[in-house]
Amino acid sequence: MDTSLADPGLWRPLAALFLAAAVVMGSPGPSTISLTAVGASFGIRRSLPYAVGLIAGTIAVLLAVAAGLVALVTAIPHGLLVLGVLSAIYILFLAWKIATAPPLGGRDAAARAPGVAGGFGLAVANPKAYFAIAAIFAGTTVIAGDSGLDAAVKIALLSLMIVLIHLAWLLAGVSLSRWLRDPVVARIINLAMAAALVAVTAAEFL
Repeated sequence: MDTSLADPGLWRPLAALFLAAAVVMGSPGPSTISLTAVGASFGIRRSLPYAVGLIAGTIAVLLAVAAGLVALVTAIPHGLLVLGVLSAIYILFLAWKIATAPPLGGRDAAARAPGVAGGFGLAVANPKAYFAIAAIFAGTTVIAGDSGLDAAVKIALLSLMIVLIHLAWLLAGVSLSRWLRDPVVARIINLAMAAALVAVTAAEFL
């Protein structure tokens, strides 16, 4: 019987990778808080395109880290500053959209949730996402002695974590949606989520 899966040399770095990903990528940030806020404000069906965009954008950041493109971005004069400004502008727009969203029961087709492009753009324009993912990617070796296979395994596992983390934050937001049919409660929750999004983003960039 093959006991390789019980080898501490394999499961310990895997556990370290998953733990680091859960703590760093799963903690509140512009991407996760925005997804929770959108899920709460627009429900799961209208929020899925935005979630797909965030997931795709975060995986794109992961691939950029694996390919060494972070060094290229940081080498461009004011490259990180430009990304930060673009991200902040979109987050402020998103916060306004969430804060002014009508109650779920009173929405029509005109109340459009952010889409795939918005989620993707926010994910790839967040400078700290590159450094957070780079710290996880470079900080753990899963397959010693084979850098190519090690990178492939980490990309696959971290991509899975990205999907699971974003779905968890989306479901957390959607769980609030049952209270958003009351106009007063909906306004309070939407304003609170928008304020949390701005506050978390400010903490990330300051």
